[in-house]
Order: sequence, then C-alpha cells, then structure tokens
Amino acid sequence: IAEPWDVGEGGYQVGNFPPLWTEWNGKYRDTVRDFWRGEPSALPEFASRLTGSADLYQEDGRRPIASINFVTAHDGFTLNDLVSYNEKHNEANGEDNNDGANDNISQNGGIEGPTDDPEVNAFREREKRNFLATLLLSQGVPMICGGDEIARTQNGNNNAYCQDNELTWYHWDLGERERSLLEFTKHVVELRMQHPVLRRQKFFQGRKIRGAEVKDITWFTPDATEMTDEQWDTDWAHALQVRYGGDALDEFDEDGERVKDDTMLLMLNAAEEEVTFTIPEQPIGGSWDIQVDTGDPENKEVERLHAGDTITLIGRSIALAHFDLDD
Repeated sequence: IAEPWDVGEGGYQVGNFPPLWTEWNGKYRDTVRDFWRGEPSALPEFASRLTGSADLYQEDGRRPIASINFVTAHDGFTLNDLVSYNEKHNEANGEDNNDGANDNISQNGGIEGPTDDPEVNAFREREKRNFLATLLLSQGVPMICGGDEIARTQNGNNNAYCQDNELTWYHWDLGERERSLLEFTKHVVELRMQHPVLRRQKFFQGRKIRGAEVKDITWFTPDATEMTDEQWDTDWAHALQVRYGGDALDEFDEDGERVKDDTMLLMLNAAEEEVTFTIPEQPIGGSWDIQVDTGDPENKEVERLHAGDTITLIGRSIALAHFDLDD
C-alpha cells in the first residue's frame, strides 16, 4: 500500500503506481471534503471518487481495491475537527502555529471550535455521518482513522505528531453523541459487509450485464430523470442519486456461482437547503426501504417507498435505500 507523497517537484504520485500496488487516494479525500462543504462544480469528480476512481486505476488493469479511500488520516484534522474548525490551532506544538497544513478543506458550521449552539452541533453531527457514510458506501477500500467513529478531537491541532498526552489520547468515557456516532458507524459497516454491490471487484460499465433488469449503475437527478452531460457540468448542482444494480455485478464466488445482490439507491444532498427526491422507476414491481439517513440517523421515521414516491432530505444529508421485490 503506497502513501504516494514525497518531497520536491512531482512528489505527488497518486494513480501512478504499477499494478499490484494500492494507494492512499488523496484525491478522494479532497473531493469528498469539497462536495460536502457545497463547493460548486464538484459532481463529476465526486462521482469518479464514489465509484472507485476508474480514471486513476482502470487503465493499467487495476481494480477498485487499488483505491484506499479516506477522509482523514494520522496527520491533519480528525473527523470531529474537520467539521468544527476552519483554521488550524497548533499553538501547543511550539512553532507559533506555523506548522501543519493551512488549507484543510474544512467547514465549522459558522462557529470556530466547541459550541452549545444546537443548530451548529446538529450540522456537525450530520456532516460527520455524511463523511462516514460516503466513505463506507464508496467503491474501493475504506480507511477510517481510529477515533473518528467516537468523535475524537485534537482541539483543532492538525499536526499533533509531537503530542503524547490528553490531546491525542483516546477518551473512552463516551457521551450520548459519541455512542450514537459509534452505533451509526457500526450499522453502515454492517451494510457494506452484507452487500457485495457496495464493494464491487470490478469497475462499473454503465450498462446491463447478462440479462440484468437494470444497468450496473445509473445516475439520476433528484426528480428521477437520468443525468445528462449538461447537468453534470452545472456549477450549481449539489444533489443527485445513483442506483447500483445488484443483479449486474458480473462476478463469481469461490464456487463459480454468479454473485447477485439487492439493488441499492443512494441519494445525496450537499446543498444547504432541503431537496425532494423522486424514487426512479424499476422494471419490476417492488418497494424501497430506507437503510441510512444522516438527517434521521436513528431511522425514527422509517419509510417504504415505491417508484414515483418522494422523500425530502434536509440540507447536507445522505440516504441509502434498499430495493425489495413485491411478494
């Protein structure tokens, strides 16, 4: 596994390692951070990162597992700090806050550091779940920085290599927020483990595979029409949905049996305002149930939806729906 950074000109080599190497995908990190802070014109690159970064790894014969996807790592902000600080706070390192990266592609929700503001805290909790869900629902290999699942903080220090104290230690006396985030993370990890369509061995082809009912992947606007080239290129679009065809995997298990899975629908709203999504048509009768909703992380309002039904996602949230055939 390559961590593809080195000093000097041309030192950043992500995507350039030979077959059999996998790589920490720094482009994934930056693109996902940009998408969830609502940057314009982020959709095309975000779609590439979500689906395994074929633009980086397919040409030389590598597969989605070549992409080690991550949002945070051992250096830089923790996940909690990524959504709590706009600026680094490295004064404790003794270098007058001159060390560490200056551009963290972060967003604090309007207040720097800890706050009692309920709206800001709700935004931050939702964003943490957005990052974790995106990471675990992306093709490739997810890498979670230890402690992010329990909201570990370094108080805005993004270069804490020199700190071996309470700033960097794990704190196991979890409060309600931390326990809730941990349970959410465990739930999405379990979904990924259960569904091979969320961890494909091959890149998507954008077509039906061997008599499958739907294409292996289809991109939709929120109103359930397939995305056009013009819609991909708009700088104001912050919401889309993507359908993963579970019967179009084109993979075989160790016994030579074709792998099939359920079809999944991922709805993403990186806009600040709520967006209403229409459920796309399916060629066969069935319904969808919501498995993940970062705007309602405990699924208090579990819904079963049919083609043409609508669901509204609040600003900066993500939902995953699972398709069931009618009995």
